[in-house]
Amino acid sequence: MPGGRRCGRGGDAKEPRLCYIVHMTKLLENGIDAVRDLPADQQNLAGELLLSLAEQSKRRPSLTPEQIDDVRLAIAEADRGDFATEEEMAAFWKKCGL
Repeated sequence: MPGGRRCGRGGDAKEPRLCYIVHMTKLLENGIDAVRDLPADQQNLAGELLLSLAEQSKRRPSLTPEQIDDVRLAIAEADRGDFATEEEMAAFWKKCGL
C-alpha cells in the first residue's frame, strides 16, 4: 500500500526524530532511498529533476490564438461530417513517406 509513516533521524544524532506522512509509490520510495546514498551534488540534481517534473505536471497546456482557431475549425468540420476520404488519406500518408 503506497504511503504511510516515515521516521528517521536528522543528520546529527542530537537532532529530534523527523516523522512525516508520505504518499508515494514503492518505486518512487525505492528511488529516493537510492538517491540518499549519492553525493550531495547528485542528490541536488535528482531533486531538481523531481521538482521540474512536478512543476510540469501542474501546468495547463496553453494554445496560441491560431491554435484555438484551428481547433474550432476542426470541431466545426467534424460537426458537419466533413472528413477526409480514404483516397485523400492514402495520398496524405504517401506524401509523408508512410
